[in-house]
Amino acid sequence: MASPASRRSGFSKRQQYSVFTGYLLATLGALLGLALLGLSLWQPAALQPLRGATTTATAPAGEATAAVRAGRNSIWETVSGFWRAGSQNAALRKELEIARVRLAEARAVEAENKRLKALLALETGAAEPIATTRLVGSSASSARRFAYIGVGENDGVRIGMPVHSERGVIGRVLETSLGSSRVLLLTDTESVLPVRRASDQTVAFAEGRGDGLLRIRLINLGLNPLNIGDVFVTSGAGGYYRPGVAVAVLSELTPDGGIARLIAEPSATNYVIVEPIYEPLAVEAAGVSADAELTQEELGN
Repeated sequence: MASPASRRSGFSKRQQYSVFTGYLLATLGALLGLALLGLSLWQPAALQPLRGATTTATAPAGEATAAVRAGRNSIWETVSGFWRAGSQNAALRKELEIARVRLAEARAVEAENKRLKALLALETGAAEPIATTRLVGSSASSARRFAYIGVGENDGVRIGMPVHSERGVIGRVLETSLGSSRVLLLTDTESVLPVRRASDQTVAFAEGRGDGLLRIRLINLGLNPLNIGDVFVTSGAGGYYRPGVAVAVLSELTPDGGIARLIAEPSATNYVIVEPIYEPLAVEAAGVSADAELTQEELGN
């Protein structure tokens, strides 16, 4: 008797029908596939509803797959980010240090630009000069600080008139003769000039020290608001100097002000101009004639 595995299908009607049905369905599927292929080549738009229905049916499964994939990527990024955190922090700290250096440089450039702009604006609105002349000489080593110019009374120069270079204030006329004059420099110990900070209205006195520097003394004592690099200009108080002319740059801080360097250094100046007194009536009201007599007595001594 033959084994069940070796029996032929012809011995069972049911198995014969099953084989026939399988062949028939395969043939119909192949024909349907060929028909759909031909239809897609001939009329592609005709299969649009079928493609849409297929996409709609498979969308939930696609969303679930995408969510799983995104979750897997997020977990991987978290794990890899944890391992790379040390190197990333080091790189960020380095970038932060570089950014701080660049910021400090930018602030320094900004401050320098402000200072230079202030200097450029100091020469605006200058009065008509009385005379333009060469600075003949100046005392650089004596206890008193004087300079000499080659114009005098014949040129309209009078005692008290301010003397400027192209950079700023040099001093004011102390004594005149027919063809020359002596100038009291700002650095002389007897020179006191009302000034203000160029960036605001902080007022002070610029006092000569006799060593080529100025002492800036604040009028309002208290917390010192000055900073190294501040530019000081004439305030116009007193009536001798017009306001807004460059005087000095602060180089050192003190409890009541600071020490400043002249912007218009006499030893580096060739030509100067003599300007009229800014407010003659104010100077006369302050007693300029008495000051002149006192100056002559000092010169005689």
